[in-house]
Amino acid sequence: MPQVHHRTCHICEANCGVLVEVDGRRILSIRGDPDNPLSRGHICPKGTALQDLQEDPDRLRRPLKRVGDTWHEISFEQAFAEIGERTRAILAKDPDSAAVYIGNPNAHSYGNALNADFLGKALRTRNKFSASTVDQMPHQVANLRLWGHASMFPIPDIDRTRTLVILGGNPMASNGSLWTVPDFRARVRDLKARGGELIVIDPRRTETAKIADRHLFIRPAGDVYFLIALLKAVRARSPARVVQDFVTGLDRVDEALQRFDAEACAASCGVPLPEIEALAERFLAGPAALYGRMGVATQAHGTLNAWLISLVNIASGQLDREGGWVFGLPAVDTVNVLPPGSIGKFASRVSGHRSVLGELPAAAMAEEIETPGEGRIRALFVVAGNPVLSTPNGARLDKALECLDLLVSIDIYRNATSRRAHYILPPAGPLERDHYGLFLLPMAARTIAVYSRPTLEQEEGSLHDWEILRGLAHAISGEPVQAPTPREALDGLLRSGPYGLTLEQVEASPSGIDLGPPPTGQLPGRLRTPDKRVTCDVEELVEALGALDLPGQEDPQGGLRLIGRRHLRTNNSWLANSRRLIKGPDRCTVMIHPDDATPRGIADGATVTVRSVAGSIALAAEVTDDMMPGTVSIPHGWGHGLPGVSMENALGRPGVSVNDITLETAMDPLSGNAAFSGVEVEVALAG
Repeated sequence: MPQVHHRTCHICEANCGVLVEVDGRRILSIRGDPDNPLSRGHICPKGTALQDLQEDPDRLRRPLKRVGDTWHEISFEQAFAEIGERTRAILAKDPDSAAVYIGNPNAHSYGNALNADFLGKALRTRNKFSASTVDQMPHQVANLRLWGHASMFPIPDIDRTRTLVILGGNPMASNGSLWTVPDFRARVRDLKARGGELIVIDPRRTETAKIADRHLFIRPAGDVYFLIALLKAVRARSPARVVQDFVTGLDRVDEALQRFDAEACAASCGVPLPEIEALAERFLAGPAALYGRMGVATQAHGTLNAWLISLVNIASGQLDREGGWVFGLPAVDTVNVLPPGSIGKFASRVSGHRSVLGELPAAAMAEEIETPGEGRIRALFVVAGNPVLSTPNGARLDKALECLDLLVSIDIYRNATSRRAHYILPPAGPLERDHYGLFLLPMAARTIAVYSRPTLEQEEGSLHDWEILRGLAHAISGEPVQAPTPREALDGLLRSGPYGLTLEQVEASPSGIDLGPPPTGQLPGRLRTPDKRVTCDVEELVEALGALDLPGQEDPQGGLRLIGRRHLRTNNSWLANSRRLIKGPDRCTVMIHPDDATPRGIADGATVTVRSVAGSIALAAEVTDDMMPGTVSIPHGWGHGLPGVSMENALGRPGVSVNDITLETAMDPLSGNAAFSGVEVEVALAG
């Protein structure tokens, strides 16, 4: 008898409500839930991929052990016993030789989030890496410095603003990132209907730019000069009364900005100064919000960019204002659950990179594995991650993984990284687990509490991801994990949250409890700074501003500059085996402007070689005036055609990995984040 189950799609940050119709274990349909107060019936193509992931014949159902080049299916009991024994032997020789890498999907699993630390504690390691340092770490450093907590993310109040400016973000493809904003197109339509305006600033005319009122090109990695010019324009025009009395330090920031000429900054970033000044006036008129995302984070000045974005919102009077730069107040307030974060408590062994929020830069993993000496990583545990495709100079990391004495992957596929593993431990299917958006609902455009029970019964003999983490911790340390189940822990977190809900109450509203728009007037009370003030003149950021090259003095641009991109039908490397999502035109192409293609003899569809100092890749050219001249774009998350990968659909359209030509030495020194944007490349006809 068919049944309809309510659940949240947990593939991307949008957290759309979906209705899954099943007959026994057979999935009949997946469609949007019109009663979900956040997504309002919206669903993107990724939602249907839940069925592909659940039913995929390539998805691993039992643990695998590699002996030479041969894989053997074993039990979890055997896997835990052998991994525990091998890990203890490695640590007996060198207690500092183990490491953990946490991949992006962990942010979408509250069970993993509440249990990952058990593995790290069992390994007694400081060698912790994650996808955060190839993604959002600059934003978290800025959060810590300004608001007192790394997880206190401000978001644009899109449903009540009149001016929304997006810098280096593409929510039409991402449905928001560090901003849970499903059905973005409809929200922009509502914005325009009330007389508002969307402005996008990006080196590519993105899917978001194409629905915007205005699109302005900006040179790759030139965002810091744009933001300096914009902040100067805002400060020159703003009366003092627009800034709240709990905000300090803007006068000192003004002094640091004096050395920069606004006209020169505009010329350096490629955005005309009159456009920048017009933006400043719109911000002061308000309500307005400036949002920057992946494009501003994955560059050498990522933390400066994140800090300056907040300063523009603060200086124009948009902080904690309806329609401005606001903070969610979720049913589970992670600001009260997670530690605020720390910087510089320890450093990496080889290059001395400082720790940020308890972890080291993912870009440093290869050298930590390759370099001999005490503390060399010999055992690596990868939890739902694919760093060979997602970290810079992935080819070097791929080779380094062969040097490990033990590599354990918790993964549902044998992919570009787990093919190097000695053991692969697959969790239960995606529709066999429950879900709560622990990390993502705090950043939602509308506050809701929604919990999903498992849609399908768990297959016999399988384990959930959190059970695997606990099993490994027990096998390595010998100590059983004494902790509530994730469901029990979630109930406690809800009860202690700002609304005093119980899990039973949330379950009783399967489409979600609507808690309204993000509340304003939360500051200064909600700040986690010791003095309940926002101190804008953060010492190390003011120093970094002082050390920044003046516009025109930065490295000359000899070749083309590389930027990344994503597509609505992809999500990093994780959906490459979905038969629904990979169909259609080739999306792993290098976009190039006609003015750059013609002198090189490159026609649309031609195979070209893209080369950097790190290496070269060959792929099809897509000649388009959507690109800014002097700039090329290649998507990330491709490159599946490696020996040992067992993903039939992905191997049919493997693409190439852009991270074979990005540089592991290029990073934002303040956050350890990889600097993917602005890599100098040359493009030529293949052969």
